[in-house]
Amino acid sequence: MKAASPFSFPVSPATAAKLAKLGLTRDADLVLHLPLRWEDETHLTPIRDLLPGQSAQVQAVVRDAKVAYRPRRMLTVTMEDASGVLGLRFLNFYPSHLKLFQPGESFRCMGEVRGGFLGLEMVHPRFVKADETTPLPAQLTPVYPTTAGLGQATLRKLVARSLEAPISDTLPADWLAELNLPDLESSIRLLHQPPLDCALSELESRRHPAWQRLAFDELLAQQLSLATSRRQRQTLRTKPLLAKQQLTTAFTRQLPFDLTPAQRHAWQEISADLIRPHPMRRLLQGDVGSGKTVVAALTCLQAIENGQQAAFMAPTEILAEQHFRKLAPQLSALGVRCAWVSGSQKKSERTTAWQAISSGEIDLAFGTHALFQEAGSFDRLGLVVVDEQHRFGVSQRLALTHKGTEPHQLMMSATPIPRTLAMSFFADLDVSTIDALPPGRTPIVTKLVSDVRRDDVVARVREACLAGGQAYWVCPLIEESEKLQLQTAQDTHAALVMQLPALRIGLVHGRLKTAEKQAVMAAFQAHEIDLLVATTVIEVGVDVPNAALMVIEHAERMGLAQLHQLRGRVGRGSRESVCVLLYQTPVSELARARLKVIFELTDGFEIARQDLLLRGP
Repeated sequence: MKAASPFSFPVSPATAAKLAKLGLTRDADLVLHLPLRWEDETHLTPIRDLLPGQSAQVQAVVRDAKVAYRPRRMLTVTMEDASGVLGLRFLNFYPSHLKLFQPGESFRCMGEVRGGFLGLEMVHPRFVKADETTPLPAQLTPVYPTTAGLGQATLRKLVARSLEAPISDTLPADWLAELNLPDLESSIRLLHQPPLDCALSELESRRHPAWQRLAFDELLAQQLSLATSRRQRQTLRTKPLLAKQQLTTAFTRQLPFDLTPAQRHAWQEISADLIRPHPMRRLLQGDVGSGKTVVAALTCLQAIENGQQAAFMAPTEILAEQHFRKLAPQLSALGVRCAWVSGSQKKSERTTAWQAISSGEIDLAFGTHALFQEAGSFDRLGLVVVDEQHRFGVSQRLALTHKGTEPHQLMMSATPIPRTLAMSFFADLDVSTIDALPPGRTPIVTKLVSDVRRDDVVARVREACLAGGQAYWVCPLIEESEKLQLQTAQDTHAALVMQLPALRIGLVHGRLKTAEKQAVMAAFQAHEIDLLVATTVIEVGVDVPNAALMVIEHAERMGLAQLHQLRGRVGRGSRESVCVLLYQTPVSELARARLKVIFELTDGFEIARQDLLLRGP
C-alpha cells in the first residue's frame, strides 16, 4: 500500500523526500516557494550576436561531440547555426549525453556565454531537443532554489499544480486600497509566471508591487508573533543571576587588554538583565572583531558564580571548537569546569561529557546542535549563549532552552543591522551593540580586480605565501546549486595546484565530513597549508592571524553582509591585510553599487545601512 501524498496531487515518495529537504511539505509551501531569478527564453539569439558575459538562448545543430581527457575529462560539443559556431562544455556528464548529441540533431541551449580558448562557449548550459517549429515560451521562466536530484523542470510542474487552487487573501480589501497593495493571489501568480511585459529589473530588484505585497504580509506576521513572544516572556519567571563580581572581576584582570567603552556598556546592559526575575532575551551585535566573545564570557561567568550552568552554542564545529580552545584555558584558570560536546566525538567521549554535564560537574559546555540533542540533559542550566544566532532555526534554539527552566539567553551576531531595522526585526529581543573596534586592529586594504587580471592575483598569492604568509581563496555559491559550488571549488583547487607548485594548498567545503574539515583547518592554523581554497564555509569564525590575504571569486554575485563577513577572516594579525574582490564583467548596476560600498567602507554598521538603502526594507 502506497503512502498518501502530503500534497493534493500525486507526488512520488522520492520526490516528496527531496521537496522536504527544502521545507516543502504542503501545497502552500510550493505556492510560497518563490523564484530566485527569471530567465528570458522567449526569443533566440543568433550565434554571431552573442557577447561574453551575456545569458542567451540559441537554436543550433550539432556539428560534432567528443570526450576530451585533458586538462580533465569533459564532453565538448560544437554547435552551429546559419550565423556561426558555438562550443558547449560539460564537466559532469553521463554516457547518454554523448549519444544524445548526434551530428545533425537540433537543440535549444540556454546559458552564460564565455570567451573560450577556441572561441565563444557555454559551460553546463541547459538544453532541450527542439527545432525551429518548437514554440517558444510565452512568459519568463522562473529559476527556483533547489536541491540535488530535483530539477527545475520538475519544480516548475509541481508549483504549477499547486497554483491550480484559488488563493484566499489574508488582508481586507480596504487595507489593500489604503496601502496601495495588490491582492495576494495576483501577486503570487505574477512572481511564478511573470508575463512578457513585466519589467525584469523590477522583479530582480524586488521592487515590483507583487514583491512589496508579500513583504508586507511577512513583516506583519513577524511583528505580530514577536509582540506576542515579548508579552509572554514578561509572564515567565526565572532565577535572578546576581552581579557578585567575583569571577567576572578576576577574568577582566587577567585579560591582556582593557575592555573598550562599547564592550563595557554592552556588558552593563546584559548584567542588569540577568539580575531580573524574568528570562533575558538579548541580542549582542557587533562588527567582525569587535570583542563580542569576551562579553559573552563575562555573561557565562555571572551565571556560574550564581551556581548555574551555561551553554555556549555555535553553528559549526569549527567555530564551536575555536571558542572552546580559546576560552577554556582562561576560564579553567579561574576554577571554571568546561566541557566540549561534538557530534563528531566518539560515542564514549560524548557519553562521558554528558554524564559530567548532567551531574553538575561541568559549569560551561561548548558545542553545536549536539548540545540540544535529546540524549543529554543539564543539571541546572541558567544561561544559553548562541553565537551567529541567525544560522540557527527558532526550533533549534528553543530545543536548548527547554533543557533548563526558562534560562536566560544571549544571542550574538557579527552581521550588523541598522538600529531602526533591528528595532523591528528583533522586536521580541533587547539589543546591545558594540559599535567600536578595539584599538590597534590592522586595517584591511580592499582591492577590486577584474577576472582578466587573474594571473596577476595568482602571482600576488605566490609572493605572499613564499614570504611566510598564508592566504584564502574563496569560491562563492554559483547560482542555485550547492553541487556547482563544490565543483567550482574543486576546479579552482586543481588549477591553483598546477599554477603554484611551490605552495601547500588545501581544500575545504561543506560536503567534507566534520573530521576532515577540522583536519584541514587545523593544518591551516598550524601553517602546514599555505593557501586554503574554500567555499563560504569559512565565512564565520575562522581565526588564523597569519592569513593576511584573501581572494574572493565572483564577488559581484555576493551580498554585502557576506562579503564583509568573509573579509573579516583577515586583518587579525600584525601583517598588512589585503582582500581582493575578483569580479567578472559585465557587472549589473546593483552589483556595481555593492562592490563600490565594500571597496570604500570598512564599518559594518555603515555597510549594513548602505545595504538597506540599496535593497530596500
